[in-house]
Amino acid sequence: MRYQALALDLDGTLTNSQKEVTPATRAALGRAMFEGCKVILASGRPLVGIQPVAWALGLPRLGGYILAYNGGQVVDCRTGETLRQDRLDPAQIRRLCEFARQQGVSILTYDRDGIVTEHPEDPFVQKEAGINRIPVQKVPDLAAYVTYPITKMLLVGEPERMAAVEQTMRPLFAGQVDCYRSEACFLEAVPPGVDKAASLHWLLDHLGLSERHLMAFGDGFNDIPMLRAAGLGVAMANAQPQVKAAAKALTDSNDEDGVAHALDKWLLG
Repeated sequence: MRYQALALDLDGTLTNSQKEVTPATRAALGRAMFEGCKVILASGRPLVGIQPVAWALGLPRLGGYILAYNGGQVVDCRTGETLRQDRLDPAQIRRLCEFARQQGVSILTYDRDGIVTEHPEDPFVQKEAGINRIPVQKVPDLAAYVTYPITKMLLVGEPERMAAVEQTMRPLFAGQVDCYRSEACFLEAVPPGVDKAASLHWLLDHLGLSERHLMAFGDGFNDIPMLRAAGLGVAMANAQPQVKAAAKALTDSNDEDGVAHALDKWLLG
């Protein structure tokens, strides 16, 4: 097969508007895995928010990989082993919490059970919890609570506000924390150099493959690097215009089994 690895964003790509993988898409991925393709779930979600999708696709049994936190953590689904993880500098964790407080927006991160934040009532915190289907825990001091390694923090707020927060944040944290918006209301903060393309390059090399063997699917701004790097980068019909411009091919929307149709057209024949 020309493409031996499939990298799939989750929200807006692999899952439909109900955050489900449809039977048609599940069947197409099953056929691809039967033919020997490696399935890689590449998402900005935390690991705990991706694992249920991996289990539903049978990746622990059939083999596959998770790129959580936009590629900041790479996990082998068969063994459960973390193959690689980038970590935020603890000093930057406190800086990020103070910055969010100054900007008047909420900030959250994750533990093994779900979300931890000082503001569980924030509707955008609740949105992140709903997307991942994970609980929210209130803590009095987030920076003091995070005594364990983390890969991502998420600043949340009204889309117009987050655009201004991003512009303020970039020069303040340059070289120490990378930031980007995965959705209009979500501003991600990760260690420098973390993105899906970089982690995919590392994983493909680990598997003895290269980007020319990769077929990648996405709809969001954080998918652009991997769509550009892949042998075939496929944008969903519901993707932003800039994402479509970065892709080599287009498919139907996530509510129209776009992934399944693309696999039938360019991989499974």
